Amino acid sequence: MVQIEQLAARTPAVSVNELLKGFYPSPRFGQVSFASYRPDPKQPSQAAAVQALEGFAGNVAPSDGGGLFKKLFGKKDSSRAGIYLDGGFGVGKTHLLASLWHAAPGPKAFGTFVEYTNLVGALSFRKTVDALSSYKLVCIDEFELDDPGDTVLMSRLMRELADAGVKLAATSNTLPGSLGDGRFAAVDFQREIQVLADQFDVIRIDGEDFRHRGLPAAPAPLKNSELSSHMKAEFDGKTVAQDEFSTLIHHLAGVHPSRYRQLIDGIDGVVWRNVETITEQSVALRFVVLADRLYDKDVPILASGVPFDKLFTEEMMAGGYMKKYFRAVSRLTALAREGQNHEPS
Repeated sequence: MVQIEQLAARTPAVSVNELLKGFYPSPRFGQVSFASYRPDPKQPSQAAAVQALEGFAGNVAPSDGGGLFKKLFGKKDSSRAGIYLDGGFGVGKTHLLASLWHAAPGPKAFGTFVEYTNLVGALSFRKTVDALSSYKLVCIDEFELDDPGDTVLMSRLMRELADAGVKLAATSNTLPGSLGDGRFAAVDFQREIQVLADQFDVIRIDGEDFRHRGLPAAPAPLKNSELSSHMKAEFDGKTVAQDEFSTLIHHLAGVHPSRYRQLIDGIDGVVWRNVETITEQSVALRFVVLADRLYDKDVPILASGVPFDKLFTEEMMAGGYMKKYFRAVSRLTALAREGQNHEPS
């Protein structure tokens, strides 16, 4: 028996305190460690990155207090304020960033770039700084380099946190077409964080998308007539969100992206009927956030309609937000393989 719900019928309410409590690695990365990361032997930079991050974790100050005397006369931390993991899609940057979070003492925060900008929107900039300044470590996954306003905001936030003694760690994705140009996204990142750039160590991680290492292409979409039988076979005894794709897209416009994590609480799988190409940029960007949250929680997908590599228009896939769209396609494809072919995502 499958318990069927609809995401389009959910409108979660999330308090500010709940937002603050949500800054920790998703269940997908809830138990990872440096030891569980498997470096590609053909890519020595991956093993080097593990070693560098272990050293950085050791420089995150323990939460031992020390009072005013220690602040005035204690040995000043001479290590770099931040570390940046530079590499393409699927080389394990998030795994390593989450491993750093697990290894470092608290209090600490882990979230995506979008989640931090949403936090600022919910709290105000000053209250966000006040809330995070007492933390030992702030990890920012998937730093977005394609929105000037948000990158300036995050650069300012990082600068104020660094001034307060908070250690910072960040990742960002580069474009698939840029993997061979020798620089990934480090130059872009350092330009965006401006005065903080010389306080960051850049750790390059080479490699190909692990989701594509020896794995087949995305499965063909199911027919509408096949969805019910597949759903019963795949999700027996579980809770499934079954939605008409166009209805879900319309509903997302009324739910703030900061609440998408709560939107999918308790959902073991999703079934989408009649997936169609998204043609509006604002709609597409909202859907990218949902794709990220589904991937974070490892929610398998069954779908009919167009394949996920046709989810966004050709213009979007070649435009200013193409990084987000390539990431979404990669992640949705992995979840579709899991839901349809039982392949781990």
